[in-house]
Amino acid sequence: MAEDGLDLAVGRLVDLLMERRVTLATAESLTGGMVGAVLTDVPGVSAVYRGGVIVYATDLKAKLAGVPDDLLAAVGPVHADTAAALATGVRERLEADYGLATTGVAGPDPQAGIEAGTVYVAAAGPGSVQVRKLQLSGDRTAVRRGSVQAVLELGAAVVAEELD
Repeated sequence: MAEDGLDLAVGRLVDLLMERRVTLATAESLTGGMVGAVLTDVPGVSAVYRGGVIVYATDLKAKLAGVPDDLLAAVGPVHADTAAALATGVRERLEADYGLATTGVAGPDPQAGIEAGTVYVAAAGPGSVQVRKLQLSGDRTAVRRGSVQAVLELGAAVVAEELD
């Protein structure tokens, strides 16, 4: 993955948020704050980025991001429904117009029978929640960076779609 792709993704998302005067919050698991770091590298992003939570531990997905305990018990932390709940929950809890979320297995080893590189990214807005399943290859760093780019691209697509 070229760094240019990541730069383009964050630039497009931030431009859309600023142009439309809407806000964003993030909930991150496997990316451990990388989405927030990439966003806050953009000058002036404080006008649209409310903040984020790093919910690496499963119990914090419920406590901080509002994922229902029964959902976590039923499907686990790495699942499409969990990603959707993370994006929706952080959007509500941080009082943002949009929420982004990442959850998955960065590797190098599988986790609870889920293959390394399996990632779910989600974007939630006032009118919809979209989730994408990724199967990324490469080392831990490549999986995490690929996840960041994918969630930023999905966020931009949801903002553009909802507000056009």
